[in-house]
Amino acid sequence: MRSGPALLGALSALAVVGATTAFTLGTPTPAAAATACEVGYTVNDWGSGFTANLTLKNVGTAPLSGWQISYTYAGNQQLQQGWNATWAQTGKTVTVTPAGWNGTVAPNASVTAGANFGYSGTNTAPASISVNGAPCGGTPPPTTTTPPPTTTTTTPPAGGAPALHVAGNRLADSAGTPVTLRGVNRSGGEFACVQGNGIFDGPMDAASVAAIKSWHANVVRVPFNEDCWLGLPNVEPAYAGATYRAALKSYVDLLHRNGLIAILDLHWTQGAYTGNSSACADVNSTCQKPMTDAAHAVDLWTSVANTFKGDDATILDLFNEPYLDRAVSGSAAAWTCWRDGGSACTGIGYAVAGMQTLVNAVRATGATNVLMLGGLAYSNDLTQWLQYKPNDPAGNLVASWHSYNFNTCASASCWDSQLAPVAAAVPLVAGEIGENDCASGYVTGLMDWLDRHQASYLGWTWNTWNCSSGPALISAYDGTPTAFGAGIRQHFLAAG
Repeated sequence: MRSGPALLGALSALAVVGATTAFTLGTPTPAAAATACEVGYTVNDWGSGFTANLTLKNVGTAPLSGWQISYTYAGNQQLQQGWNATWAQTGKTVTVTPAGWNGTVAPNASVTAGANFGYSGTNTAPASISVNGAPCGGTPPPTTTTPPPTTTTTTPPAGGAPALHVAGNRLADSAGTPVTLRGVNRSGGEFACVQGNGIFDGPMDAASVAAIKSWHANVVRVPFNEDCWLGLPNVEPAYAGATYRAALKSYVDLLHRNGLIAILDLHWTQGAYTGNSSACADVNSTCQKPMTDAAHAVDLWTSVANTFKGDDATILDLFNEPYLDRAVSGSAAAWTCWRDGGSACTGIGYAVAGMQTLVNAVRATGATNVLMLGGLAYSNDLTQWLQYKPNDPAGNLVASWHSYNFNTCASASCWDSQLAPVAAAVPLVAGEIGENDCASGYVTGLMDWLDRHQASYLGWTWNTWNCSSGPALISAYDGTPTAFGAGIRQHFLAAG
């Protein structure tokens, strides 16, 4: 659990939890500076590098415009990449200036920026941090007895979707009762919008959700698109930005009202990659990329986390299927890239945001949602997931695994050697299971194995596609199963 920040007059408080250091610059006497502000500085450190997150809060009564944050390291910390602001380093001094869209901070509002650094030796926090050339100061607004505004959230009705957390190697509800996820993927939100064909593929209404429930599913995984969520200019405005976000939020709310847990899966992202196993040369989010991009993924997960903060019946799947091991040579190097991103990722061609950075982005919002992290080889390889598991102050990380009959790890002997140790340590969710032969023999044996190890699983996919072109669970949105889907449906019904 992350330590609560402490207000300082002269950086007198320093809290350390594991590899995380946190301190906040508070408001000294008014004579110290003219800027009424607070600066928070937190670090997630993995020994040879770290992510630094800065939060600037305006505690004054007037907007804070054209801000600049500066500080000096005592050691050899070297800037690698930053986001949500312009980061620069001269010698040991780091300066952070607005990205353009966040140049003005309204009263009582905050702006957050982060960066990755490398170092050797010790990683001592800066002794002081200045805003516009001086420590934070000024006089904040007087305290009143008026209660702060509250955020209104939709409370699921009786029998609604349970709020989840990690308890040992199981997911559990708020009462501590273990929860096993059995459900389906609902593909469409990742591709329709960027192809100009709408937001979803097929109906996303109450009748279609009722059909999913009729299979005794308790979870639906919803793939989505980075460009469409952020409203980037390559997407038609009718299917992007606020409209797209509202559509996804509305569907998640519908799932919850029907007692279904939601998993939001970042499926297609930006990044120009033309190397081994490239799915397309396009920089935009029009296909699967090897790993999340540093240019947009942090902004995206900050936005998603703020949207679903407080809704712990929604799980956040940080990236669908990493396959960076096709570009980065060597297992250790690939797993380091997976966790750390940045300079650890060679051969990809665009700046990568590692899993630690994405976890940090979500937690910086205050969101405590369970997070799913897929491994290498299109999430089929979890061999070093435990060794490279990112730090999470909320303790809510889940190993995400995908399994098809054509994958490398597609036998009970492989599951016993590679998956069983992971399932014994953390919750294991097979976010996608399927086979390309229009049958269900493979997934039936797999589901039996997952049941014995108290793991969760979701079939791909609740779409009326021809099963010869990929696994499809249904032939009609009323829930009529294909031959492949019939095996999964029968298993769900038997499980209760």
